[in-house]
Amino acid sequence: MRGLGYTLPAVLSVVAVVLLELRWLRTGLFRRPAYWISMIIVFGFQIPVDGWLTKLNAPIVLYADRHTVGVRFPWDIPVEDFAFGMSLITATLLVWEYLKLRSESRTSSVEKSEELR
Repeated sequence: MRGLGYTLPAVLSVVAVVLLELRWLRTGLFRRPAYWISMIIVFGFQIPVDGWLTKLNAPIVLYADRHTVGVRFPWDIPVEDFAFGMSLITATLLVWEYLKLRSESRTSSVEKSEELR
């Protein structure tokens, strides 16, 4: 069975991060153009670096073909790498945004309680 070793965790990581945002954190990150621009920038840097690491003519990082779906684009990059990259960057940004919102909420609560005194 192809793809279970690397593809399945890659897909599950994307699903987990999206559910984390939509169900629990609710930061609104996916609605912000800045998020999508940052993803374009990340992938823009990931392509040359990952392409150099995974090029089939002289790979530095090897993938067992039976653990991927076998699609490599562009420059021999397994498509699963993009899913993991998206998950890692998005999870980091979500936690960052969540902590920022929580901090702002606490600051606002403290300011309101001081006004009532």
